[in-house]
Amino acid sequence: MIVSSFVAALLLLPSLPAGPASGPRPVEPVPPPAAVRVDPVLLHRPGTQVRLPPGVKAPPRLSARSWLIADAVTGDVLAAHDAHRRLPPASTLKTLFALATLPGLPPDRQHTVSEHELRGIGDGSSLVGVREEVTYRVADLWRGVFLSSGNDAVRVLAGLNGGWAATVRRMQATARALGAHDTRVVSPDGYDAPGQVSSAYDLAVFGRAGLRNPDFAHYAATPYAQFPAGRWSFGIRNTNRLLTGADGVRRYPGLLGIKNGYTSNAGHTLIAAARKGSRTLVVSVMNPRRGGAYAVYEETRDLLDWGFAAAPHARPVGSLLPPRAALPVRAAAAPPAPSAPPAPRSVPPTAAVSVATLPVPADGDGPPPLLPLTFVGAAFLAAAALWRVRRRTER
Repeated sequence: MIVSSFVAALLLLPSLPAGPASGPRPVEPVPPPAAVRVDPVLLHRPGTQVRLPPGVKAPPRLSARSWLIADAVTGDVLAAHDAHRRLPPASTLKTLFALATLPGLPPDRQHTVSEHELRGIGDGSSLVGVREEVTYRVADLWRGVFLSSGNDAVRVLAGLNGGWAATVRRMQATARALGAHDTRVVSPDGYDAPGQVSSAYDLAVFGRAGLRNPDFAHYAATPYAQFPAGRWSFGIRNTNRLLTGADGVRRYPGLLGIKNGYTSNAGHTLIAAARKGSRTLVVSVMNPRRGGAYAVYEETRDLLDWGFAAAPHARPVGSLLPPRAALPVRAAAAPPAPSAPPAPRSVPPTAAVSVATLPVPADGDGPPPLLPLTFVGAAFLAAAALWRVRRRTER
């Protein structure tokens, strides 16, 4: 290796001046390809944004007010429609709740629910059936959140996390750290509240970040589970119909789940992820305006089908990766509460957990390193030696 470096250096020497060497010049920083991103302003423009070569099919026409589809590994946005439009998120906001609070709540921790913990739940909320004076594991409560979208389970977990207001602050900080600036949190369970908004862009950011958390990925991909009720338990089913195939909605092959939501104000919302071969896509769809209660699933299906076909050809129109000034995705999942450091996970692995280990691509972490010092030193010494030989020859 040293000999080859020395020979390479000699080949470069004829172009050096026949005078004293002034030392090697530093290599000019060249940004890696991953750092070259399209203008983020593009996703703030109204309408559908997509960049396709001739002959590649355009994205499907959807009735949703806002939607986005991206590569979950690279973060490249393949296409989007009104991506930063601020809309009520409904229970898809529970994904941000999970990102912010999962790290500080050990899944095997047990807690007996008291009456006051279940106060304040909004009228008409979806419930999993948490009962006072019953002892639950934290993992049970998380299944109640992800499968049944239980606002009662959210209330208890938020209490364990320091309270409702503290959870709101932590969720807001987590969103900012992930580069999700459209989201304003008022009610951690996603229940309609004045001023509470998110966007298709932010929801896709939360879904992508969730795939990198093994606990999150496990809960989000669980179709069925048993929920404790004291001395007995009852079955619960994930309300994401693309995962279970319930209510006449066909299951989507390779679906990794994530979270759906509905309120009268938000309409139907959904974050979904699916894997096909070596590619994983994440999709967010907000408030389809026609097609009925299950249109959000069919429009998500159409987007996923298009995305897997178009991904090899589409040029990105944006990125889900946070700005350079933001924290990395792993650190952004809300620091643990000082009084409750995170404990080792004990959630059993599933197929979805493998997605949690997807490589996080470098996104402009810095220019490539300078030329190795051994090579530079060899070139410098060779130049000096040749210069001396030339001087002696001239004399």
